[in-house]
Amino acid sequence: MRKWTRTLLLAMSIAAFNTGCGMQGETRHIFGATYMSRNNPYFDVLNNAIAESVEANGDKLIVRDSLQDQSKQNEQIYDLIEEGIEILFLNPVDRKAVKPALEACKKAGVKIINIDTQVENTEYILSTIETDHYQAGQKCAEDMMTRMDQAEIIIIDNPDQMSVKMRVQGFLDKIEGNDNYKVVSWDVGRSEIEVATKVVADSLKKDLKFDVIFGGNDPMALGALAALQQAGKDENVLIYGVDGSPDFKAMIDLGYVTGTSSQSPITIGKTAVEIAYDALEGKEVKTYIKLPSTLITKENLAHYDIDGWQ
Repeated sequence: MRKWTRTLLLAMSIAAFNTGCGMQGETRHIFGATYMSRNNPYFDVLNNAIAESVEANGDKLIVRDSLQDQSKQNEQIYDLIEEGIEILFLNPVDRKAVKPALEACKKAGVKIINIDTQVENTEYILSTIETDHYQAGQKCAEDMMTRMDQAEIIIIDNPDQMSVKMRVQGFLDKIEGNDNYKVVSWDVGRSEIEVATKVVADSLKKDLKFDVIFGGNDPMALGALAALQQAGKDENVLIYGVDGSPDFKAMIDLGYVTGTSSQSPITIGKTAVEIAYDALEGKEVKTYIKLPSTLITKENLAHYDIDGWQ
């Protein structure tokens, strides 16, 4: 009886060992993510939403920061392909110059989920998830027009980034044909607070007359605010951004800026991961998902978490 028991226990131990080895050797899915810049807190929140969802499934996410350099981002993508990624979460620096990396992904069989801002060559993309950027720009212009019967406007743009380009286009289309609203300066802020601070400071040196600033994202709008405050000229200027970031909402609360059209990096990130797993399971996925934007101002700020994202 004892001999039989020892034999049974030994067999069970061997089976358990083999099962354990199988679990440890189980293939995990490997995802890659690369962003135009991690200098904007928006992308940290977006990345965290992706990472949490991927890691909750026991899978791996390799993250890269391109530092606003498309050549660097392309090289990062080539490296990610070599590291065995199956799906790439891509936020491009330059919607056109990213094409060689898109081609490399196609050749390697890596699926691409385009997040936050579209690439130009969408035929390489499995799915795109972004905010309704055109709507975001229009909402800022609509609010401005309710506050001012006429205005001289500075635009701070980033034409290489499709999301910002569409926001600016939405703003401009809303004021088109109305001579009471004029764009007096159109500058490139590269989506960075420091760059926007410099370009607005340069405009101030020209003694340019303006009373509205529209920044294509919150960092550029906050850069404009910094330049105005440094020059002591921040009174009676409406400042608009796009993102709905905690920093910008805090400035709304203090009365330093006017409004921001919100984005939800958390929703974008989680949706991107859902699409990714559906694709891995062979399910049909939506090729384009557009999320609505809401304007946040002093009047409705109480409905939002100032310290967090939407």
